[in-house]
Amino acid sequence: MTSPIVRRTSNQSGQSKKSERANSLLLASRRFAAWAAEITLVVTSGLIPFGLGVYANSRSDLNRVPLNPVLVVTERAIARPLALPVSYGIRNVAWPTNILWTIALLAPVTLSWWQLYLLAKTGSTIGKRWLKVRVINEQGKPPGLGAVVIREGVGRWTVPISIAYLLWRYSFAFPNLGLFTFLSLLMIVGEGIGLPSRRGRRAFHDQLAGTYTVDALLATNRQDQSTGDNDEAEEWQEGNEELALVQANQSPNLWRRIQQNPNLTLFGVGLTSMTAVLATLIGTQVYIQIQQSQRASKQINSQQFLELVKQLTPNSVATDEQRQSAILAMGGVNDPQSIKFLADLLVSETNPSLLDTIQQALTTVGPQAIPELKNKNQFLVGELESVGSTATKERELRQGRLQRNQQTINKILSVYSGKMEGVDLSSTQLGQSGTPGSSFFNLVLDNLDLSGVKFKSTNLNQASFKGSRFRGAGEDGRWDTYDDVIADLSQAQLQQANLTDANLSRVLMNRIDLSRATLNRANLSNARLYDAKLNSTQLVGADLRNAVLERASLTGADLGDAKLNEANLYSARLGRATAIGTQLSFANLTNTDWQGADLSGAYLDRANLSNANLSATRLTGAVLRSAQMENANLQNADLSLADLRGANVAGADFKGAILAPSKQDPADQFVQTPDLGSVSAVVQGVDFSQAKNLDAKQLAYLCTQGAIHPRCP
Repeated sequence: MTSPIVRRTSNQSGQSKKSERANSLLLASRRFAAWAAEITLVVTSGLIPFGLGVYANSRSDLNRVPLNPVLVVTERAIARPLALPVSYGIRNVAWPTNILWTIALLAPVTLSWWQLYLLAKTGSTIGKRWLKVRVINEQGKPPGLGAVVIREGVGRWTVPISIAYLLWRYSFAFPNLGLFTFLSLLMIVGEGIGLPSRRGRRAFHDQLAGTYTVDALLATNRQDQSTGDNDEAEEWQEGNEELALVQANQSPNLWRRIQQNPNLTLFGVGLTSMTAVLATLIGTQVYIQIQQSQRASKQINSQQFLELVKQLTPNSVATDEQRQSAILAMGGVNDPQSIKFLADLLVSETNPSLLDTIQQALTTVGPQAIPELKNKNQFLVGELESVGSTATKERELRQGRLQRNQQTINKILSVYSGKMEGVDLSSTQLGQSGTPGSSFFNLVLDNLDLSGVKFKSTNLNQASFKGSRFRGAGEDGRWDTYDDVIADLSQAQLQQANLTDANLSRVLMNRIDLSRATLNRANLSNARLYDAKLNSTQLVGADLRNAVLERASLTGADLGDAKLNEANLYSARLGRATAIGTQLSFANLTNTDWQGADLSGAYLDRANLSNANLSATRLTGAVLRSAQMENANLQNADLSLADLRGANVAGADFKGAILAPSKQDPADQFVQTPDLGSVSAVVQGVDFSQAKNLDAKQLAYLCTQGAIHPRCP
C-alpha cells in the first residue's frame, strides 16, 4: 500500500518564498551586526589605552622618557604605505604613555588572534556568538585555523584593502587618507555582500575558504534531529538554505577538481617548471655579461688613471698646460683612485693655476667626491689643531689647505643643488669655531636645494643659507609624505648663521646650536628642535607650528609675530625673550621659564601654561582665553588689558601682579590711550577662588569686573 503524496499549494509556495527572503534578510543583518561588533571590540581595545596615554603625556608632573623603539618601528612601518610624514628621531613622552601605547598596540593584535582562534575551533567569534551566527565548512563542522586565515586574512581584508589601496595610490585621491578610508570601507562592504553562485549568494571570503555563514540556532537544531518528516525538513531547508546546500555537498572543491583532471594538472606543472628553468638560464647569462662588462670598464679606467698619473708626478717634464689637461681628464675618469688622487693633490699642490683646475676637476666628479673630501677635511682639522700657537707660518699653510678643501665642497654643493640626497657631511668643518684650529672660511649656499644632506655635528658657524631648502618632496612629488627628502642638522653648529626665508620644515635639529642666528620668516613647522640652543636668535615671523622645542633654550630670542600654534615647548627656557604678537594658541608651555619676557599682545588662548614661570613678564593685551595656568608663577607680571576669560588659574601666584593699568596724568601722555572701560570684562567669569597671594587692590578690581572669588560680595 503506497502512502499518499501531499503537494504544496501555490499559496503555501508563495508563503515559503516570503519566509525564505525574510529569514535571509534577518541572517544578513545579524552577520553585519556581528562583524560590526568584532571591529568595535578590536578598535576599542586600542583606543582606550591610546587615549589614556595621550592624557598622561599632557601631564607636566610625570617624568619623560624616549618613546619605546617598538612603537617607533611600528609608526614608521605604518607611515610608509600610507604616505604619512615620518616622525624623525625618537621623541620623549611621559613614562606611563610608553606602557599605555604599547598596550594599545598589543591589545588589538591579541584580541584579533583570539577571535580567529574561536572562529577556527567553534565557528563563532564573540560577536557571532552574541548574535547566533556560525561559520562552518562543507562537512558542517568548524572551519579550522587554515581556512579561517584564508577567510579573514586574505578574503575579507587583504584582497579588498589591496584593491582600494591600488585605486587610491595611483589616482588623484593620493595622499588623501579620508578617500582611502572611504574606498576601503566600500570594498569591504562590497565583498561582504557576496557574489552570486550556484549555491545562492555567498561572500567572496566564504567562497575562497570553502566556508558557509549560517544561522547557529537552526544549525544546532538540524544536528540534533536525526529523523523528521518531509515537511519539517523542507521548512528547515527554507529557513537555512545555506546549511542545507553544505550538507548536500554538491560542488567539488579545488582538490577534487585536480583529482578529476590529472592530465591537465600535469601539463600545468610541467609548463611552470620549464618556464622557471628558462628564466633562470637567461638571468644567469645576463648577469655574467654585466659582470664581464664592468670588469672590462674598470680595467680601462685603471689604465687611463695610470697614464695620467705619470704626467702629474713631481719628476714629470710636462708643462703647466699639459698638467692642467691631465687634471681635467682625471676628473672624467670613473675610478675611485682618481678621486683620492685629486683630493690629495689639492692639499699638496701650491701652483695657484693648478689649484683652480683641481677644484674644477673635483667639481666635475660631483657628489661622489664628497666622501674623500670629508675624510681629508677631518684630517686637516686635526693637523691644524695640533699646530702650536707660535708656529704662525705653519698655521697659515695648513689653514690655506683647509680653506681650499672647504671651497671645493662649497662649489660641489652649489653646482649639484637638488641632487645630493644621501650626501654625508657629518662632523665636517665648514665654518668658524673661534679656536686656534679654525679657518676664516664662510660657507655661502643661498637659494639652493640642500634636501637630503647630512650635516650632523657639522660646523656651519656664520654660514649663509638665505632662502635655501633643506627638504624636498621626494619621488612622488608630493609634500608631507613618507618619501620626503629631509636633511639632518642634529647637533650641528650654526652660530650666527643666516637662515632667512629658509625651508627647514620637518628637519631634524635636535641639540643644534643656533645661537645669535637669523631665522626671520623661516619655515620651521613640524621641525624637531629638542634641547636646541636658540639664545638671542632672530625668529621674527618664523613659522614654528607643531614644532618640537622641548627643553630648548631661547633666552633673549626675538619671536615677534612668530607662529608657534600647537608647538611643544615643554620645559623650554625663554627668559627675556621678545614675543610681541606671537601666536602660541594650543601650545604646550608646561614648565616653561619666561622670566622677564615680553608677551605683549601674544595669543595664548587654550595654551597649557601649567607650572610656567611668568614672573616679571609683560602680558599687556595678551589673549589668555581658556588657557591652563594651574600653579603658574605670575609674580610681578603685567596682565593689564589681558583677556583671561575661561582661563584656569587654580594655584597661580599673583603676588604683585598688575591686573589693571594704572591711570596716568593726561599731561604726561605723549600718545592718547584708549578708554580702559571698554576692556573691563577681561576677567569676567574667571574663578580666582584657588589663586594665591591676591592682595586687597587686586581683589577689589576682580570683584568689580565680574570675576569669581569667595570674598567678592
